[in-house]
Amino acid sequence: MRTEKEKMIAGEYYAAGDPVLVKERRRAKNLLHRLNVTEYRLTKKAKEILAELIPNTGKSFYIEPPFHCDYGYNIICGDNVYFNVNCVVLDCAPVTIGSNVFIAPNVQIYTATHPLDAELRKTLENALPVSIGDDCWIGGNTVICPGITIGKGCVVGAGSVVTKNIPDYSLAVGNPAKIIRKLN
Repeated sequence: MRTEKEKMIAGEYYAAGDPVLVKERRRAKNLLHRLNVTEYRLTKKAKEILAELIPNTGKSFYIEPPFHCDYGYNIICGDNVYFNVNCVVLDCAPVTIGSNVFIAPNVQIYTATHPLDAELRKTLENALPVSIGDDCWIGGNTVICPGITIGKGCVVGAGSVVTKNIPDYSLAVGNPAKIIRKLN
């Protein structure tokens, strides 16, 4: 029998109130409090907190506080990844971010989703992974919905809501985000 955590990461329906998941979210919130309130600047201590919160990163991983996430361990980043202020990553499923990715202020990346059936929604939820390729720039106030893949070399314009996959080397803008041209 699969644990609720295994179901969550696999994209199956799971019980978010599972004691293990509650404990892991509490751990993340405690680390985030230290990062967002106590340190608030990228000090040696802040880097230690980030390494504990988000252990799966490459070189030159930088977050400008405040930052919010559910678990941290489901965020996987390549080298040279930058999150500007006030970003939210609901990482119930894996969020994979390539190298050389710049994420502007107030970007929200959601993997968490809920059943459309009201009765099922009372007790269960699920999550779908999000992937952002190498060399991307995600503009401020962008929302990336569950299950989305953004290809390499993409730019997503500020204020966009990404509801469909974006192929490599595309410029996408709007709500919902639409591809307006290819990039070199």
